Amino acid sequence: MNILLINPPNCGRSIPEERYGISSLKQIFRGEPLALEELAGNLLQYDVRIVDLKADPDGLEEIFSEFVPDIVGITGVTCEANTMLWLAAKVKEYCQPIVVVGGIHASNDPLFFNLAVVDYIVLGIGKKVFADLVSSLSAGNEEEVFLPGVIRTRPGHAIKWSPQKNITVDLVEGRPPAYNKVSRYRSHYILEKLGINMGFVASAYGCTHRCSFCCIKGQAGGIYLTKSIEAVVRDIGLLGDIPVIRLVDANTFGDVRRAKKLCTALKESGHQKQYLADIRSDTVVRHPEMLREWKEAGLRAVIIGFEEISDMSLAAMNKANKASINAEAISILNEIGITIVGDFIISPDYDEDDFQRLAAYLDAMQIDLPMITVMTPLPGTVLYSQKQEQIVNHNLDYYTLTNAVTKTKLDEKRFYTLYAELLESSHHNARL
Repeated sequence: MNILLINPPNCGRSIPEERYGISSLKQIFRGEPLALEELAGNLLQYDVRIVDLKADPDGLEEIFSEFVPDIVGITGVTCEANTMLWLAAKVKEYCQPIVVVGGIHASNDPLFFNLAVVDYIVLGIGKKVFADLVSSLSAGNEEEVFLPGVIRTRPGHAIKWSPQKNITVDLVEGRPPAYNKVSRYRSHYILEKLGINMGFVASAYGCTHRCSFCCIKGQAGGIYLTKSIEAVVRDIGLLGDIPVIRLVDANTFGDVRRAKKLCTALKESGHQKQYLADIRSDTVVRHPEMLREWKEAGLRAVIIGFEEISDMSLAAMNKANKASINAEAISILNEIGITIVGDFIISPDYDEDDFQRLAAYLDAMQIDLPMITVMTPLPGTVLYSQKQEQIVNHNLDYYTLTNAVTKTKLDEKRFYTLYAELLESSHHNARL
């Protein structure tokens, strides 16, 4: 059984670039396709290839010149969903394989993929269930596949599904990611401004909170799962001499007790690495001593979703946090010496004063690398259900988090001009 796993190319579109020539806001996704490496690590009995079209946009034709897959798996986020369908049609032209789609958009909006070019939709983490699906298909049981977390498409007919609530067994910890499957692309996975190679490791899945704009619920069915400390340390070691590790969890510190144990294990492992990880600001405020320990273990930077600068706006997002806590966390992290990557979300309802207030805030606060996105109602989120009637752009290519898909309060060109100016001014002394 030959299996091809495809990471889509950079394909999100940009309204400010296309309409107004503002190219600085275009979103580019980088980094290795860890989800596909995890899948490949649980398919050791098959001939599995990964093609990363972000690193090699022309790689599909090359792979098909030497490899004929029986099954093709395609993953992607929301702004890649249309391209996933295009890829599915393309591979069907090449060799008529069985096409399986998965990933965060497929998990949140499987109906989108109920088309003839797709045969199966995998929900949730997928590592175990995809291997189970492959096993059934390799045994010739295509007409008898009834697996939890797998949807057989029925083009033109309704499909029913329930969120796939994953459990620890679905992580298949005994089989690590097949990092070797992307060795030919490894030079592309870098911190661009620093020229430092970076590797991805997952230590946790899902999240402990329910922010209205966040699509992560689809990943593990709304629960928070952690990989064993031994498996995390093992995976870091498998990346060899790669100096910077990005823990790609939505919240590495969602279980503080475990996070402290992981810190101790990293210190004792002998790995001389630097780490980037996501954390909530209230966790920083409650556990500054833990962050000091993590700093000693190699924590270089944390990514924090500050999102907004007022309590009213935070409450509207169901963020369960306060602006004062965000400010205190910034102070603590600066004192410890941990770099802050701060995520902020601007609303299409912003006016000139709102942009000025956020600019003044970023100028006053010591946030090393502000990351500013546009509030986007992604399918599968609470925000989507709240804003669905207000959406004016339904083309998912534009759901990159840097386009307004609901109407802007300001003239559209003015909105994007102020957005670009805010990004430029806030990145004047940016570092990571």
